[in-house]
Amino acid sequence: MKISIINGSPKSGKSTSALLIDYLTPQLQGNDIHVYRIHKEALSNCQLAQITDSDALIFAFPLYIDSIPSHLLRTLIELAKQDFSKRKPMIYCIVNNGFYEGKQNHLAIEQMKIWCQHTHLTWGQAVGAGAGEMLPYISSVPLGHGPNKNLGHALTILSQNIKSAQSGQDLFISPNYPKFLWRMNASMFVWYPRAKANGLKRKALYQQADNITFH
Repeated sequence: MKISIINGSPKSGKSTSALLIDYLTPQLQGNDIHVYRIHKEALSNCQLAQITDSDALIFAFPLYIDSIPSHLLRTLIELAKQDFSKRKPMIYCIVNNGFYEGKQNHLAIEQMKIWCQHTHLTWGQAVGAGAGEMLPYISSVPLGHGPNKNLGHALTILSQNIKSAQSGQDLFISPNYPKFLWRMNASMFVWYPRAKANGLKRKALYQQADNITFH
């Protein structure tokens, strides 16, 4: 089975999408797997032809304002122009976001389903993972254990469906970790440092939108 995976992260280095791909690929061993990155430039004609000649096409990307990243949209537009008559790959997705709830990914997944219908391809399944920013910090925890229990279970189901070319119910997961601790850690290790790096004070993160003045 030929499997193409598109890493839709805009990051050039390590990313949560890349981590999720690294989690998934060992469960797909024995297949011909090709991973494509699109963060710098568009796919070449040769790469597009290789992707259309796949049995399964997997998109892994982060949620951007309840939608898909713009550079991934560019790729989807180019893929929609390709000839899928030789093979019709089944489409799968792994979408992550910075919220605690994986359900927040549902709009981006619906957009992928619309693209799937437009290209006359078969929808397979999606995994919507919450707390995406947290995953790299707990990468030492084995899948299926501790805070990665739900993620491990979801990726196992996804990999089984991919290998058997079957569709499945979309899965929305949150980490096996108390939400209040997640919020506290996210503030201390992600949002506060990012605010400081951009010249903002902590209280600016809690301002209501109608009280913010734009210049």
